[in-house]
Amino acid sequence: MNAAARFGLIIIGDEILSGKRQDKHLGKVIELLQARGLALAWARYLGDDRALITEALRQVFAGSDVVFSTGGIGATPDDHTRQAAAAALGVELALHPEAKVLIEQRMREVAAEQGVPFEPDRPDNLQRLQMGMFPQGARIIPNPYNRIPGFTCLGPGGAVVHFVPGFPVMAWPMIEALLDTEYAHLHGRGRQHERSVIVLRALEATLTPLMERIEAQFDGVKVFSLPSVDHPEYGRHIELGVKGPAEAVEAAYRELLQGLQALGQTLGPELVR
Repeated sequence: MNAAARFGLIIIGDEILSGKRQDKHLGKVIELLQARGLALAWARYLGDDRALITEALRQVFAGSDVVFSTGGIGATPDDHTRQAAAAALGVELALHPEAKVLIEQRMREVAAEQGVPFEPDRPDNLQRLQMGMFPQGARIIPNPYNRIPGFTCLGPGGAVVHFVPGFPVMAWPMIEALLDTEYAHLHGRGRQHERSVIVLRALEATLTPLMERIEAQFDGVKVFSLPSVDHPEYGRHIELGVKGPAEAVEAAYRELLQGLQALGQTLGPELVR
C-alpha cells in the first residue's frame, strides 16, 4: 500500500436512509483515522438495493482506495453486500473454509449455552453458513464479538475493500484492528494542520482571488472558507484558513494574513487546530 492511499467509507442500510436508525459509523471512522494521523477522503450512503450496491462497488474496485464497507453482509433477504461484491468483481460466491470453521464454532458455543446438542445439518444452522459465502478470492476479517467474520476483496485497480457488519459493536473493533495491522505503516502520513482567522463582515467573492493564489503558491495546502451569517458573537463573518503539512501551513498562513491586511479586511480571533 503506497503512502498516498486514500481512505473511503460505504455505509449500507435502508434503516439509515429512512431515519429509523441514526448512522454512527461516519463519525467513529473519522475518529479512528484521525487518532492514527490518517484522514477520510470520502463517504457514501447506500440503501439495500443490490444493483445500486453492485455499481458502487464496481466503481470502487476500479480505483485504488482503501475502503471500509459497513452493513448488508448477513444472510437475510435484505442483505445484498456479499452478492453485490461478487457481481462487481465478476466472480462467484463460495463458502470460505475458514469462515465455515468459525461459524460452526460459534454455533457449537450457542448450542452449549442453550444446553442442546449441536446439529450441523439442522436447517437454521445450514442457513447460518450463508454468512460465510464470500466472493472467491476473499480473505476473512476476524470478528472478536461473535466470531462471524467479515471479508476483504482486492480490486483490479488496486483497491482494497474491507466488508464488516453494520453493528458498531462488531464493526469498530474490526476496523480498528485493520488500521493497526495492515495500515500501521501509514500512520501519521495523513495528519493535517490548520490555521484560520475570523474575517468580519467579509464577502467570499472578494476573498476568492487571494484563496486561489495561496493554493497555487503552496503545494499540498488547501484553503477553506466557512461563512456564517448569524453567529451570536461575530455576526456575519467568514472563518478563512489553510490546512496541510505543518511546515507548509505556517508559511501559507502568514501569506494569507498579509493578503487579508492588504485587502483592508477586519480580522477577529485566530484559530489553531
